[in-house]
Amino acid sequence: MHHLSGLEQFIEQLRSDVYPELPSEPHLTITAQMIERLLAKPGVTAGQRVLDVGCGQGLALRRFLAAGLRPVGIALGEDVRICGQEGLDVRAMDQSFLDFEDGSFDIVWCRHALEHSIFPYFTLAGFKRVLRPEGMLYVEVPAPETSCHHERNPNHYSVLGKSMWCSLFERAGFALEEELDINFTVPAGPDLYWSFFLRSRT
Repeated sequence: MHHLSGLEQFIEQLRSDVYPELPSEPHLTITAQMIERLLAKPGVTAGQRVLDVGCGQGLALRRFLAAGLRPVGIALGEDVRICGQEGLDVRAMDQSFLDFEDGSFDIVWCRHALEHSIFPYFTLAGFKRVLRPEGMLYVEVPAPETSCHHERNPNHYSVLGKSMWCSLFERAGFALEEELDINFTVPAGPDLYWSFFLRSRT
């Protein structure tokens, strides 16, 4: 039990790194584009349950609701209260310790949350558990070593290379269906996000 309590203490210390983030560009545009792409995927239909991991202030949740899906968000800190005031279904929960039944969701949407995990393989295994067989996982993460140097962000713990991400997806039980490079420019210079559409293997 000593090791577990040490891990719990470590995670508790990291909670101070959580901060609310107002929706802004390019996130507004990319979110809209990727949700449209998701909705066009085979097997994605109205009424399905979506888990929005690290839902922020509800940007994707509102779009999922408008598309007729049944979204639940998880977040930490101030975002939970802000979403609650809007009537959105958001729970205070760590992405690595999901308090949902096995196979609870048809879709897991994880946009710019996985890089905040201290153990993304473990976190991905949790996503696999709460997804139904053949369920869809969307992951979007920042690439390392761009002009923005996302690997230096104080609460980014897993800004990995693309081949490492793909390896972790496979090990965790996912099949890669589509990957996209999202290139854009910010005041600091060129930046890059990696986007992955994955299926839960049976």
